[in-house]
Amino acid sequence: MSRTVEAGAAERAGRVPPRLARIMRPELPSLAGEIITEIRRGIPEYARPLDGPYGQVLRLSVEHNLAAFVDRVAGPPGAAPPAPGSGGGDLARTARMLGQYEAHEGRTLDTLQAAYRIGGQVAWRRVMKVAPRHDISSAVMSRLADALFSFLDELAALSLEGYLEARERPIPALDERRRRLLRRVLDHSPHDASDLEQAAHAAGWTVPDEVTLVAVEPEARCVWTALDDDVLADLETDAPHLLVPGPCTGARRTMLDAAVPGRRLAIGLTVPLQQAADSLRWARRGLGLALDGVVDDRVVQCEEHLVTLWLFSDPALVEQLTRRRLGILDTMTPGQQDRLTETLRTWLVTRGTAAEIAAELHIHPQTVRYRMRKIEQTFGDELTDPEARFGIEVALRAAHLRPTPARPR
Repeated sequence: MSRTVEAGAAERAGRVPPRLARIMRPELPSLAGEIITEIRRGIPEYARPLDGPYGQVLRLSVEHNLAAFVDRVAGPPGAAPPAPGSGGGDLARTARMLGQYEAHEGRTLDTLQAAYRIGGQVAWRRVMKVAPRHDISSAVMSRLADALFSFLDELAALSLEGYLEARERPIPALDERRRRLLRRVLDHSPHDASDLEQAAHAAGWTVPDEVTLVAVEPEARCVWTALDDDVLADLETDAPHLLVPGPCTGARRTMLDAAVPGRRLAIGLTVPLQQAADSLRWARRGLGLALDGVVDDRVVQCEEHLVTLWLFSDPALVEQLTRRRLGILDTMTPGQQDRLTETLRTWLVTRGTAAEIAAELHIHPQTVRYRMRKIEQTFGDELTDPEARFGIEVALRAAHLRPTPARPR
């Protein structure tokens, strides 16, 4: 009886009964998946890996749009319908960003509008499938259809705003003043602080106390609209890089993944502004190690690889150290060298017993004892000399990290 009264009041008011929201919510997870599948099937430009940055944006946009529409239906009687994005994920910003993305990809809005149409069609098919299970009148179905496609029209209008905005004005990251500012920051010294402030003001940028520099794989495609407004970027060079104010938080990492999808990055250390050049130098070294196969990460967090960065900061010097500390093994076969250095490195790192080293290397303890006797005979007093032993360990760590053969850049 209460359902009938509620539906009747809503129909007299010319709006969708709020009770429909309770019917629709359980359908949202599977409906979102169906919409995404149909969009990717029908639009080649969106048929990208779902675990990639744009796939994540697509999924979140669909999920938030559906949730926002149901929230609109569930609104109290007499309340004005909220604009898309008025809550629960900032859908207005997302819709505008999608329009901006289409502009900077050099496409028209036809693709995005087709995606909205597909989403609406799939959603309405689900409504027609679910409606017979509930007591929903044809008048209510008509109002629900009007509300759904009106909502999609509003999202399309917001995307058009973002599209036109991107076409009419450059993205801050592309502003030449900001590129010059980034170069000035990297040349920054205490005596030119006032000049830097003036340049930052002219570029619409607030000078931070700390920065994190990011080195980017050359020739990487950038989704400029995904960059935060306060990020400085110079990606049109042989050594592209970004400046992120403050530390590189999880939100900043997500932003970088979306802005430079699928390419290698190296995130330098967070340092005072005056040391920005150091952060970039370390980031470039970390990126070089990733490109050379020394570090097997797509996104290199330099703070997690400080020892490796130090070891490879001067490869020629490490090579000289290796010759002086491990050259005594040159008379052995490569197989003998590998077995002894593997055992010696494990012993230096763990200082374990023969049984513990054997478990680490998956060999018999007696084999470890034999190898250790051979190592002691070969290296002699160097194993008891702290400086010599440290040099041996450094050389072994570098040799262990260095890929064989080296991967081409």
